[in-house]
Amino acid sequence: MPHRPFKLSKRNLALLGLGSVIFIIIAAHVLAQPAPPHPFFASAAQIRATRQRPLVIAHQGGEGLRPSNTLLAFKHAMSLGVDMLDTDVHLSKDGVLVLIHDETVNRTTNGKGAVREHTLAELQALDAGFNFSPDGGKTFPFRGQGVQIPTLEALFQAYPNTLIGIEIKQAPPTIAVPFCALIRKYGMSDKVLISSFRPDNMLAFRRECPEVATSPTENEIRPFFFASLLWMEGVISPQWHALQVPEYGGGFHVLTPRFVAAAHRRGVEVHPWTINEPDDLRRILALGVDGINTDYPDRMILMVND
Repeated sequence: MPHRPFKLSKRNLALLGLGSVIFIIIAAHVLAQPAPPHPFFASAAQIRATRQRPLVIAHQGGEGLRPSNTLLAFKHAMSLGVDMLDTDVHLSKDGVLVLIHDETVNRTTNGKGAVREHTLAELQALDAGFNFSPDGGKTFPFRGQGVQIPTLEALFQAYPNTLIGIEIKQAPPTIAVPFCALIRKYGMSDKVLISSFRPDNMLAFRRECPEVATSPTENEIRPFFFASLLWMEGVISPQWHALQVPEYGGGFHVLTPRFVAAAHRRGVEVHPWTINEPDDLRRILALGVDGINTDYPDRMILMVND
């Protein structure tokens, strides 16, 4: 007797498909791993435990208080009692890693042009305090005071035991090789947390310096955010360590209790930026974040010490 071909009904096909999806989700949960532990965050946890508060992170050294990304700003931030410095790195024309936020020197100095088009000597001849004004342009207290664009090496020399967040602002060519070499030279592998908006920067750096803690790029944050909305963060194995995010981004409210809880479930810290106003600081602190990046670290320190 001839055999009739076996056929699945539409209902059975749907059930089979649903079962396969459920199996894949369960398998992903079982196989996924939290973020690998890193000494940087052991130090951060110790600071939080000692001071009984989230990390106070001085954005660009406290851009609202002193000329940004200068040794003057970093020194002032440390005198306030901040827990972590934040800075940005570019490469000079003659291959020196320097600390400045923008691709050009126009906004923060009395010079003009791209950072990469100036040698270190030319950059340090500029007045890095020229455009800083604490009162909306009425006064410029640091003009002519010898404030310079510093090198990354000078920062490492000045603060060898301080946690430092460093954003790679440099567009191609990559700075991964000299950057990693400098981190290793000064034994800062356990003291720095590296971030970048550019995936190519981060890929190159992680390849060159795998022992250093990093933050995710926007392309890595996005899938984690949407997974957290669905309570599916357990399927993600982060290869990064701290989510440095704004409160809102891409039309979404990113920084929510659910997002913070999801990050903590995966062993990842949350460091929002850039939170400045007292009401905003109070609201974000209430979320249980691990640190806050702020232009006004004095405000946050006063608040958390009350």
